[in-house]
Amino acid sequence: MRELCVDIAVIGGGPAGLAAALEAKRQGMEKVLVIERDFQLGGILPQCIHDGFGLHRFGERLAGAEYAQRFIDEVAKTDIQVCLNTMVLEINGQKELYACNSQDGILHVKCGAIILAMGCRERTGAQILLFGYRPSGVMTAGSVQRYINIEGYLPGKKAVILGSGDIGLIMARRMTLEGIEVEGVYEVMKEPGGLTRNIVQCLEDYNIPLHLNHTVVRVHGKEALTAVTVAELDAERKPIPETERTIPCDLLVLAVGLIPENELSVKAGVELDPKTRGPVLDEEFMTEVPGIFACGNVSVVFDLVDYVSLSGEIAARGAAKYVREGYADTGHVPVEVKGNVNFAVPQRIRKGSDAKKVQFFLRVKHSQKGARLNCLADGAEVKKRAFNRVVPPEMVSFEAELHAADSVVLEVEEE
Repeated sequence: MRELCVDIAVIGGGPAGLAAALEAKRQGMEKVLVIERDFQLGGILPQCIHDGFGLHRFGERLAGAEYAQRFIDEVAKTDIQVCLNTMVLEINGQKELYACNSQDGILHVKCGAIILAMGCRERTGAQILLFGYRPSGVMTAGSVQRYINIEGYLPGKKAVILGSGDIGLIMARRMTLEGIEVEGVYEVMKEPGGLTRNIVQCLEDYNIPLHLNHTVVRVHGKEALTAVTVAELDAERKPIPETERTIPCDLLVLAVGLIPENELSVKAGVELDPKTRGPVLDEEFMTEVPGIFACGNVSVVFDLVDYVSLSGEIAARGAAKYVREGYADTGHVPVEVKGNVNFAVPQRIRKGSDAKKVQFFLRVKHSQKGARLNCLADGAEVKKRAFNRVVPPEMVSFEAELHAADSVVLEVEEE
């Protein structure tokens, strides 16, 4: 067993992990380790060949691979240690982790702090209880993206897309450009699940219909997919029998949501938030286990990679401070959400007398025009922001300066 001792270990080499590792070096950490289970850095970004990445951070429209490469190039200029093709098996509350690869066998790493940056995974057909056999031709949107953009395969000739997540919308356009007929996108909710820009650029610009309040009620075919049956849903989200229709197709693309990859987090005793399905975090993105931090899509599913990188840097600054100064448990103030706020990250603020700038990320419950965001500390307004419109798929991010407070409230109400 190979033994390592590092200041900060980052689990995951995607955009969050890379940003965290680089920020840890900027904060003066000498030994920074990045552990990535894939054969290359970048996470999911190398297969994202569409543009739209980096508008906030770089002021440019970059492809996903270009965005990742900028961080990979910066890592290459440092002495950050990178372990590829390495799977983390276990982490514990003593900030130790066990990993394995074909070159070293088992790795035992003792860490000053650990940053979780494992990303998220897609929901599968089994998780949404698709009715029928399990034929070939039923794939997640990310799998289709990899087949087309990386492997160079066309997985079908006629496709139906279930769900309106961003990857599904982007692949609707991509498949159309590659000659695959996209019959339509079917969304169980009354509002789309993806960004407005993707609805416009990927569906409307290519005349691909979007059917809200619809779902796939049955897949046909035993060995290979031959058709799907779709139906409209009533107010209780139950299929309306008379609206059923069968669509011949050989590809069903699932874009039905993402789930933070938190199996390792649970093993370490990290508490998860049932709404975000990620860890409960403080303003430095530290979990309830001292010395273990989380960032990127493992903490909450973000819509923009720029926010993913920002969260990595916040976690790295917190981890570096923890390594230098240790941790004194002064208690926490929960962040309460009201009005049209579904959830917010961080979920709690560490008590203290010093003023601190806190970066908040939140999503609303439903679309709203003329919205006003209020951030209150002990009932006093510390941040106010007006919006022409807010929608659930588009995350709201803002910074507020908080002093010692016994209550923090975030609310979105009518302007």
